[in-house]
Amino acid sequence: MLLGLASSCDKGFNELNVNPTAATALNPVFLFNNAIVSASYPNSILIFEHSIVQYMYSPNSGVLAGGNYNADNRGPSGQNGAIWRQYYQNVVRYLIAVMEQTKADANRANLYNMARIWRAYAFMVLTDTYGDVPYSEAGLGFLGGNTTPKYDTQESIYNDLIKELTEASAALDAAKPTEAGEVYYGGNIPRWKRFANSLLLRAGMRLSKVNPTLAQSTAQRAIAAGLLQSNADNGAIKNDAQYQSPVGSLLNSTEAANFYLTKYFVDLLKSTADPRLASIAVRYVGAKSGPEQTAARADRTTATQIGMPLGFDNGTVIAQATKDGLASFYDYSQLDRTRMAKLTAPNFQVTYAQTQLLLAEAAVRGWTTGNAADFYNAGVTAHMQQLADFDAASAVPAASITAYLTANPYAAARGLEQINTQYYIASLMNGPEAFANFRRSGFPRLTPNPYPGRETKGSFINRLTYPDNELAVNRAKIDEAIARQGADNLDTRVWWDKQ
Repeated sequence: MLLGLASSCDKGFNELNVNPTAATALNPVFLFNNAIVSASYPNSILIFEHSIVQYMYSPNSGVLAGGNYNADNRGPSGQNGAIWRQYYQNVVRYLIAVMEQTKADANRANLYNMARIWRAYAFMVLTDTYGDVPYSEAGLGFLGGNTTPKYDTQESIYNDLIKELTEASAALDAAKPTEAGEVYYGGNIPRWKRFANSLLLRAGMRLSKVNPTLAQSTAQRAIAAGLLQSNADNGAIKNDAQYQSPVGSLLNSTEAANFYLTKYFVDLLKSTADPRLASIAVRYVGAKSGPEQTAARADRTTATQIGMPLGFDNGTVIAQATKDGLASFYDYSQLDRTRMAKLTAPNFQVTYAQTQLLLAEAAVRGWTTGNAADFYNAGVTAHMQQLADFDAASAVPAASITAYLTANPYAAARGLEQINTQYYIASLMNGPEAFANFRRSGFPRLTPNPYPGRETKGSFINRLTYPDNELAVNRAKIDEAIARQGADNLDTRVWWDKQ
């Protein structure tokens, strides 16, 4: 009788203990959105990439050491590994899961191909930053238990990225479910196609030194497939109160008074009366400390801006500030944290401005039809107009754009320098891309950071080193990569960065 009672009581037990409102399967578009949002550049780009290409830097040491001191900031949580940790743990891992869940589902074909495109974007950032990296076996630990993935050569990675972008863009189909729930383009298939093709153009141009033939054919394929058409197509992570800009979070909190625009960057814009400087910079005139950087002292006029020269630390910069006629080093110009570095500022990945400037270079090289000057003017104009997307107070008036282009016309004799210097300006806040294009093109013509006691033998940092925690768990595979690529230091060049 007791046995029968127990059997009767067990009927329906499992059903009773299932929450009827709980999700039984996670829609892969939510994983995809996580991968998108997680691709916002970590604030370490201020410590390395932004300092290396001389947008801005901090004179302070410790956790902020990096490009400012030509130093390798290693350790378990070293800044050299910030992009690695964020992208492998929170971007690649989710993308592999999305692709695994959707690859055999015809109704999710667009999501599958969007994930392929975003994966290509993520790996371009990773390989451009570090060189040879886990690619073909990356993100498979939870699927196949491979926790020590091999490192693929950068050449093989680029070959596959070109294939993936070409195939995925062509496979997107507006007649199929368009995934309106994704946060990047809201399921707009034509925009995803144009984004993929513009990223393909970037990939092609990246190879201009190491493999001009493949660079040309890739660029031509991308152009023929259709590129971004206006700033409305810009690829950007749109931050908000919940998902805040990592760079903005840093510059509006603990490091608000520790990062300054460089003398090179400020002088570059001032030398051509570039109206963008008034949209980008602020100087707290007369400030002798961080607390004195108040709204009442804020001056955003171009003529007032003074960039901090390189080569100093927080001890030696004091005398330099006095020499420059300033109250203290807190008196130098900064990126305006109430506009371009505010908490909700967007994070741009691929823009119409950058794409037009790459088209201008392709025209100079004879790889496409069209006038290089027209592409150049369109790229400069687009970036000036794009600044309004950071904040309405950063908008550049149309008359100022016209005046700038009139006073600084495109000159074919120095076309590549002009184009890539403008690409540099247009890539502000996109440190990984600015760093990559500087190495590829050699422009702008930066003077090496003269800080004494440098850890580099060459003039500039050429790559970031592998993170220490990866060395601890996957040493054998890293050693294989080092044997091919060169020493794991800041001087070793990545495959496409040929002298």
